[in-house]
Amino acid sequence: MNPRVVVVDDDDDMARQAVTALTEAGYQCEACGSAKAALAALEERGADVLVTDWDLPQMGGVELLRTVRMGRPSLPVIVFTGAATVSLAVTAMREGASDCIAKPYDGADLCAAVGRALDKVRSVREDHHPRQRETGRYGSVIAESAKSRALLALVRRVAPSRSTVLIQGESGTGKEVIARLLHYCSDRSSRPFVAVNCKAFADGVLESELFGHEKGSFTSAAASRAGCFERAATGTLFLDEIGEISVDFQAKLLRVLQEGEVLRVGGAQPHKVDVRVVAATSRILRGEVAAGHFREALFFRLNVIPVYTLPLRERREDILPLARHFLAGHGAQSGRQLAFAPEAEQALLAYPWPGNIRELQNVVERAVVLANGETIVAEDLLLEHSGGPPREAAPGTLQQDIDRATAERISAALASTNGRRAEAARALGIDRTTLYRLMKRFGL
Repeated sequence: MNPRVVVVDDDDDMARQAVTALTEAGYQCEACGSAKAALAALEERGADVLVTDWDLPQMGGVELLRTVRMGRPSLPVIVFTGAATVSLAVTAMREGASDCIAKPYDGADLCAAVGRALDKVRSVREDHHPRQRETGRYGSVIAESAKSRALLALVRRVAPSRSTVLIQGESGTGKEVIARLLHYCSDRSSRPFVAVNCKAFADGVLESELFGHEKGSFTSAAASRAGCFERAATGTLFLDEIGEISVDFQAKLLRVLQEGEVLRVGGAQPHKVDVRVVAATSRILRGEVAAGHFREALFFRLNVIPVYTLPLRERREDILPLARHFLAGHGAQSGRQLAFAPEAEQALLAYPWPGNIRELQNVVERAVVLANGETIVAEDLLLEHSGGPPREAAPGTLQQDIDRATAERISAALASTNGRRAEAARALGIDRTTLYRLMKRFGL
């Protein structure tokens, strides 16, 4: 399968022109009319290159670029704009764009830029391993602790294999990140990476999502559709929350893994698929097998190579490097250069992190919003326990307390600026898009 390109432009004619040129050059293409749709497409179907207009409505091209760079630092992003200038190109490159193209553009120029971006990614991947051994980091994964380095060493060893991998670990420990590393460090790295959260679908819907369906196979099946197994052909299929599927559907999945072919819903002819399957779960599957909730045969089929992600409390050397990594990303989004005060770092180290890396990232994002100056203090973190005596909490959950504090801070900023949102956003140290999103969320 050819490399996949996602094109983002609210101008339908320009998007169609780009897709036509890239398709004729042999690329798979998907057009999106907004940054939100593009982020959803990247999450659900992945991409090898993102091509985006700089002047998008709502979330602009620069914010889209920053968001993509945070979540997918290795994904090349090409920017095109109707008002290309040297300063704009410099800004785009500084934000991490791989190229900048002026509108109206020649299709050959766009295809050449995509080709250069893919060549650069391949070149970087060829040199990837030696550099990561020196830096102690592997992609976007922070690996300062000995346990984390051992986990990444295991990923390096098993990535070239075609064997199925089962990743087990607590929620928020980065299981999908490990799955993506397995893909990008394998010889399938230029092929699709397709991720599916099995918990998000009922069995009937999940069967159609994974295996596909034929036209007319059910009421809303207006056209035939390939499932995730077919869309991930020659690449990697990531089955997240595999422990949540029913015993009946487990039998269907086991057949696909054993036979290497899928039968679409309503279909009569099976389709052969070449897919490397990586599954993940926060459940202890051996216990689920013993309780009769998970088929033993499927467990052994998935657990060819077992990988265990570590809770943050067991790799505390990674806490501050991770926090600083997230702070750099969220600080860049808000246009601020921030740092943690020593007492804030001590609070981060003292906290037990029941929500693991996901909770740490949310705490840092919140602290960026709440920080008064350029230094984040312990109070900005709003941790439930920060090393001191516990305070009496107001009624409600911790998240409700956090939301209440955030809403109060935004209300105060709006009041002090007489409702001028641009000034309030500057006072809070966030961009207007983030302010509008939070105002909408809290009904302000």
